[in-house]
Amino acid sequence: MMTFLKRKYVWFLILISIIVILVFIDLLTGSVSFGIKETLKILFNGPDTNNYLSVIFFDIRLPRIFTAVSAGMALAVSGLLMQTLFRNPLAGPDVLGVSSGAGLGVALLILGFSAFGLNVSHILGDGGLILSACIGSGLFMLIIFSVSLRVKDVMTLLVLGILLGSAAGAIINVFQYAGSEQSLKLFVLWTMGSLSNTTWSQWTIMTIVISAGVFIAFLTAYSLNVWLLGEENAKSSGVNTLRVRNLLFLSTILLAGSVTAFCGPLAFIGIAAPHIARILIKTSDHRWLIPLSGLVGIIMLLLADILSQFPSSDIILPINVTTSLLGIPIVFWIVIKGKRMWS
Repeated sequence: MMTFLKRKYVWFLILISIIVILVFIDLLTGSVSFGIKETLKILFNGPDTNNYLSVIFFDIRLPRIFTAVSAGMALAVSGLLMQTLFRNPLAGPDVLGVSSGAGLGVALLILGFSAFGLNVSHILGDGGLILSACIGSGLFMLIIFSVSLRVKDVMTLLVLGILLGSAAGAIINVFQYAGSEQSLKLFVLWTMGSLSNTTWSQWTIMTIVISAGVFIAFLTAYSLNVWLLGEENAKSSGVNTLRVRNLLFLSTILLAGSVTAFCGPLAFIGIAAPHIARILIKTSDHRWLIPLSGLVGIIMLLLADILSQFPSSDIILPINVTTSLLGIPIVFWIVIKGKRMWS
């Protein structure tokens, strides 16, 4: 039989190969057709502002694909961290209201201040967008975790996440009613989710924040393995649970907040990807689950991006539609399998 170590490396190689294939397919997919020879020629010649195909390739498609890679990894890792922190197989940034909190922060920045005639989002720029999303997601996650210390029932936490999401939606509706027409249109487009609106400078900022979040996740990998046995057992094993909890908070806020700020609320990737990773390598060791979940998240978001533009047409579906179509069957399967699959 294949040893765990061999199986791990085999799956890493397979997933990376799939990512390379999907990236190449995604490069060729869109309203403007690119042939393989044409694509290689554009890549070889480099950016050319006088060639509209080169502009589409380097300024639209490549940033979109790079955004999918960064966001897919961030959502998957944040979902894994939340599932471990709450010991809940259905935990994820979208289900527990963390993405809703980030959305509320973005709504306040885009819509809330515009009601008073202030264009704060333009003044603060991309940094303000990430900061507002992280503050919103951090506030909601703090509420969820505070309740989880008192209430251990999984379904109660899920219901609370839904209630927080509904509360955020109600406040956002008030902002939408009071906001200006221009800011309202901008926010509605943001809620649909998109990978195409990210520029190179925005991708750079987002990726720096995501890299920090992933780095913090790796720092807690051993502690997360012990955390699965319960917080009291983690304490008795010498784990500083307060420090680990704070690091998990910080990592999840950076990961989920930055993606939500630039790409909108992308659903189900954070729930589904960690479970697929567990099934592939059959382990709960976070030293392997963190990178493998990230790779699965990248594959899911690249595939969702391809499906949102397939067949090639002038109409591009919101990325939230295709991530939901991919993720919902997996979440449904998780619910059916229940605790047996989680254990």
